[in-house]
Amino acid sequence: MTDVSGGAPILGEPLSIELANTSYAVRGHPREGLEVPQHLGSWLRDVRLATADVDAADLAATLALRDAIRRLADATVDAEPLPADAVAVVNRHAATPARWRELRADPEPDTVARSAGGDVATALSEIAADAVDLFGGPRRHDLRACQGPGCVLHFIRSGRREWCSHGCGNRARAARHYARNRTT
Repeated sequence: MTDVSGGAPILGEPLSIELANTSYAVRGHPREGLEVPQHLGSWLRDVRLATADVDAADLAATLALRDAIRRLADATVDAEPLPADAVAVVNRHAATPARWRELRADPEPDTVARSAGGDVATALSEIAADAVDLFGGPRRHDLRACQGPGCVLHFIRSGRREWCSHGCGNRARAARHYARNRTT
């Protein structure tokens, strides 16, 4: 049986970081959370952005946006200039109209959510808009790369947080404990 979820972790980070984190590692071994269109469809449903079917073109566009966001995150964490080509990819997706609300008057006053593009294009626009806000705003100073052994995920730091998840924190503490006790 094929896993349709892809297995990418969802950690409650901003949408752009959640997308970046679909390229992850398990015990230091790289994993791809969006290998096939079904994985993307499942992930979009999990983050409540889209429910439509996803095709190979949608997956390719998503992976290009994810790569751009990861490059922006890496540059931000390393205090380097943002790569111009990655900025251009994010801006191109952000320029696509996302969702808006319209008022309906008939038969009774009501509101309806509308979008100019398909579900996936609209979702990518929302993710890109989140990336614009993140990398262009004050939250960028709180962006961190997880310090867990072999982890490649990013997160927004709150408080004294050093790791993307409790699991990474536990592995880091266990590794320190092992190293300390091995030398004695």
